[in-house]
Amino acid sequence: MLTEPELDLAMTQPTEALVREISSVRSPLLVLGGSGKMGPSLAAMAKRAAELAGVDLRVIAVARFSDQAARGWLRNHGVETVACDLLDPTQVATLPNAGDIIYMAGRKFGTTDNPALTWAMNVLPPEYVCRRFPDARVVALSTGCVYPLVPVGQGGSREGDELTPIGEYSNACVARERVFEYLSATVGTRVCLIRLNYALDLRYGVLVDIATKVLNGVPIDLSIGYLNAIWQRDANAMILRALSLAQSPAVPLNLTGPETLSVRQLAERFGELLGRAPVFAGSESPVALLNDSSNAHQLLGPPETPIEQVIEWTARWLQHNGRTLGKPTHYEVADGRY
Repeated sequence: MLTEPELDLAMTQPTEALVREISSVRSPLLVLGGSGKMGPSLAAMAKRAAELAGVDLRVIAVARFSDQAARGWLRNHGVETVACDLLDPTQVATLPNAGDIIYMAGRKFGTTDNPALTWAMNVLPPEYVCRRFPDARVVALSTGCVYPLVPVGQGGSREGDELTPIGEYSNACVARERVFEYLSATVGTRVCLIRLNYALDLRYGVLVDIATKVLNGVPIDLSIGYLNAIWQRDANAMILRALSLAQSPAVPLNLTGPETLSVRQLAERFGELLGRAPVFAGSESPVALLNDSSNAHQLLGPPETPIEQVIEWTARWLQHNGRTLGKPTHYEVADGRY
């Protein structure tokens, strides 16, 4: 089984396409919100790609860094760090000049208890960032949650569909996109909005959620019975390459894997691998949160890692008591309450 440092090495291994294209990324590259679940591995991947390509690229991760372990991990991987509260425009104004920006800041969980903070965190920093960096290219992480639930058989929401989701969090994410769109059109910042769902790591993600329930005999809610997912290494490489797609006005791009995955079938496959019979609750709804990423696959190529491979890795990781973050995705939520 992989050790955690070996998993980190695999997650930060740049794709060949990224190594070829990294020279077009303008230094320094700021990763805003760089201490979350995806930020550290993305920042380290960018640095590794530059080193493999022989390119001098400074990568700077920006966050509050309440978790000093994440800051140390980044520094150990060649990434500079700057502490900054993106809700404070005076702190944003002091950030180092940037060539390009990956914007990963946002808030989801805890929205039901404190919706005002979620709206503030998702809506205010985009204005501060675009006004501070009008000449930068920005790839801004959004979410597939900006779409409403759609019929399972139609193939998923596309970029031109209306954004009419349910719930405070999802609507705050729509507002974040609208602020980026407004500033891109008025200030001129080039922006690509990445509507991502769901990134997979062996320490968290929908596959870990489902497999853990199978392993522990916890009933699996089938009411949201279908989903999309993508291995996080593939997602990070495609996010970095999407800098070349940033435009003014801003452009949206769905990002996920090519398959519509059945929660029931995923649980049954984990049951085979883990030697446990899954327990189900309820039945599949005819609608789900699904995302058609055919545009991204045409522009950037399809994800490299087959989902079956990630399923097998996840089962092996859990069987050998690999560390998990204990942060469920709540993929089964249908009412938008997080």
